[in-house]
Amino acid sequence: MNFSASILDLSLIVEGQTARDALNNSLDLARHAEAWGYKRFWVAEHHNMPGIASAATAVVIAHIAGGTQSIRVGAGGVMLPNHAPLVIAEQFGTLESLYPGRIDLGLGRAPGTDPMTARALRRTLQTDPNDFPRDVLELQGFFKAVEPGQTLRAVPGNGLNVPIWILGSSLFGAQLAGMLGLPYAFASHFAPGALLPALEMYRSQFQPSEQLKEPYAMAGFNVFAADTRERAALLRSSSRQSTLRLRRGQPGPMPPPRADFEGSLHAFEREMLDDQQACSAEGTIEDIEAGIRDFVEQTQVEEVMLVSAMYDHHDRVRSFEIASQAITRLTQAEAAYA
Repeated sequence: MNFSASILDLSLIVEGQTARDALNNSLDLARHAEAWGYKRFWVAEHHNMPGIASAATAVVIAHIAGGTQSIRVGAGGVMLPNHAPLVIAEQFGTLESLYPGRIDLGLGRAPGTDPMTARALRRTLQTDPNDFPRDVLELQGFFKAVEPGQTLRAVPGNGLNVPIWILGSSLFGAQLAGMLGLPYAFASHFAPGALLPALEMYRSQFQPSEQLKEPYAMAGFNVFAADTRERAALLRSSSRQSTLRLRRGQPGPMPPPRADFEGSLHAFEREMLDDQQACSAEGTIEDIEAGIRDFVEQTQVEEVMLVSAMYDHHDRVRSFEIASQAITRLTQAEAAYA
């Protein structure tokens, strides 16, 4: 079973704490992730979200990369319709100049927020998400070496090797990533519905490129790990509370765990939450090991991007530690079998 494991972190703001706490917790988690051997640590662009502190994504990446030594750090992702491609090229060219060989740039075409906030970000909604393919190509051009007579360039940015990923939760991103020969990351940690069709489309339509010769797919997977199954189930309740509040139009900081939360749900609410978190494993190291193994066998992805949304930072760190131990057991078992 040959796959890599990485972490997606949203710099969660929890009830009773601040964005500063969340960003410091992200750095602490990244340092642990580096020590445990995770391949990369990504943060995501969200706006007007009281529970997420990673809105200024490039700034957060600089914070994480500056406090670590070797782990790759990147965006999972930048919502390109919110930005001019030149601005992103300059931001990530700067990051690559500061932390060479460690920066990833994942791109999405969703706004990462509501229409009102999107208008505030862009000042106008003339930007069309359907222009996303054109914007990706423009951005790629800014990272190429300057050609004779070229007057518009990204400084820093031109001539730098910043790996671009296409992110998505539908067939659109899969098709685009395949056509452009870019690595593809699917958001199955919160939108698992089209996971397998998207992976099939990506692989079947992949065209080799300068960046990538063969398909490379990543998929999101939730882990809610603890030393007992009862503890893991309790800790997961914070994530489920947050998701339900968001669906009700009431986003906010992540609430503490509630032992009675599942019993308070209507059947349709429980079904919605189960569907959204279908790509998940909950429990002890044995449960996490089995869940990740089954997920990788089903999807055949080259990389799993783990998410562990929990209220208490130490519980979250422990969850990722257990997951890293589970992955070590999987790889050791594979090596012994081979």
